[in-house]
Amino acid sequence: MSAEPILETVMTHVDPIDLLSAIEEASPMPIRPEYVEGTVIVPPQPDDQHNHGTLELAFQFRASGFHLVGMGNGYRAAHPDGSTMSLLVPDFYVRRRRPTELDESYRKAHKGWYPVDMIALVGEVTSGNHETDTGAKLRTYAAAGIPLYVLIDRHAGTAHCYGDPVLPGDDPTDAYYATDTKADLGDPLPLPAPYPTLETAAFLDADV
Repeated sequence: MSAEPILETVMTHVDPIDLLSAIEEASPMPIRPEYVEGTVIVPPQPDDQHNHGTLELAFQFRASGFHLVGMGNGYRAAHPDGSTMSLLVPDFYVRRRRPTELDESYRKAHKGWYPVDMIALVGEVTSGNHETDTGAKLRTYAAAGIPLYVLIDRHAGTAHCYGDPVLPGDDPTDAYYATDTKADLGDPLPLPAPYPTLETAAFLDADV
C-alpha cells in the first residue's frame, strides 16, 4: 500500500507556483507536488500496479488512434481573475493538441505548467490518496471544464467515466460531473465516442 499523501494548506498571498517550486527544490528526493482547492498535495509514491495499469490504459488509447495521449505534464487552471486555481499532474490524459508556440510561452511564463485547456480527457488511478482523486480532483477537473474524467478507484474496486462538467456558481469547490458511467474493475469501461472502451483487468488485484 502506498503512503498517505502530504497535504499543506497554502497562505493566500503566496503564489502557488512559487510555493510548489520551493517545495520541489527543498525536497531531498524527486517529487512533483500539486495544488488543489487551496492545498498543496505531494502524492504518494505509486506502486508497480499503479504504473503498470496506467501505462496499459495509455496504450489502449494509442492503439485506438489517439496519439496525443500522454503522462507526466503539469497543467494549470486559472480563476476568472487570472490567479491560479489549481496545478495538476494527471496520471494520464488525452490532449486536444500538441503544444503550440503560445502554449510553450504560457508554460515558460508559469514555470513549467501548461494551460489546462489543452486537455480533452483526464485520468487518475488511486493510490493511498483515493479521497483526493474521488473528491477534490474530481471537483477541480469539473471546475476547469475538462469534458471527461476517467477514474480508476482501486480502493472501491470500480472504474468511472465522469462527463458533463457543471460549475453552478463562482465557487470551484461546488463543481461536479453530471454523468457517471461505472464498471467494476475487471469489466470493460465504455467511454463516449470516439474514445475506446477501456479494459480494466490490469487493476484486478488492487490492494489499496
